[in-house]
Amino acid sequence: MSIIRNPNLYHGKNKKDNFFEGWYYKLVTKDRKYTLAIIPGISLSSDSHSFIQVLRGEDVLYDYFRFYKNDFFSSNSYLKINISNNSFSLDGIFLDLYNSKLKIKGSLLFSNLVKWSDSIINPGSMGFYNYLKFMECYSQVCALDGDIKGTLSINDNIIDFNDGKVYIEKNWGRSFPVEWLWIQSNTFKDSRATITCSLGEIPFPLKNFRGFLIGVTVDNMFFPFTTMNRSKLDLKVENNDILLTVIHKNLRLSLKTITDTNSFILCYGPKNGQMVPFVKETLTAKVQMELVDTKNNTLIYSGEGSNTGIEFGGNLM
Repeated sequence: MSIIRNPNLYHGKNKKDNFFEGWYYKLVTKDRKYTLAIIPGISLSSDSHSFIQVLRGEDVLYDYFRFYKNDFFSSNSYLKINISNNSFSLDGIFLDLYNSKLKIKGSLLFSNLVKWSDSIINPGSMGFYNYLKFMECYSQVCALDGDIKGTLSINDNIIDFNDGKVYIEKNWGRSFPVEWLWIQSNTFKDSRATITCSLGEIPFPLKNFRGFLIGVTVDNMFFPFTTMNRSKLDLKVENNDILLTVIHKNLRLSLKTITDTNSFILCYGPKNGQMVPFVKETLTAKVQMELVDTKNNTLIYSGEGSNTGIEFGGNLM
């Protein structure tokens, strides 16, 4: 029950096969010139192992560090993951990674984390769906936003992340959905807003449906748009970019992505617990966001987020 009420925790203690779990840390420097994604995780399958994925957004480079399954350790009481000499938590990360192409070492500390508002009945960002045991893929937003202190040495270059921004989420289950979309930015020009948006085709006993989790903050106010709260979503694809509108009661959220097809990185993702290369992600897109109160026709927010993470897969694009 503790892992249901605290979705940040590792869910694979009693799993032996057909299971994956991964935590996603997106890191952006204060000057917005360097974007890094670090993904520690574990795959339980015929090829069981733990891993750390590293995406370098501006360089459009990708590395997959593979470790033994037994190199993976997780705490039972709070988010703490160790893989070999590397550690990950809500308080920060320590990295000591090297291969023939990449050497990365250093520690970063996180503070002022903004959490997704939840309750015992609706824990985490997925809410009541956490209690269902047959879902193909589960998702949790661990931190919508946060501040960074520290530096990383990347191929002997010191990258200064002081006063930068961190975003943290995780996924676990058997496989990514047959189609999905993810958009995230907490680096808007005016520093007033954040957005995280994920949607996917959800297998269900009677009929599949498109589920979505969208969380927006504006001036420290949180606005959720989700399947659970009966928001209505419209999605269009134009020239490999997304036009999305979602309505919840008197609130209307509009998103438009601006991407460069050459900035997408091919990454590994889970299929029946195995990690295979089929995920496309960019860390350097832009997203235009508008939030309107339709009851009194008031503009709550309009702005553009940089260093935007966008990921998609399956039949969506």
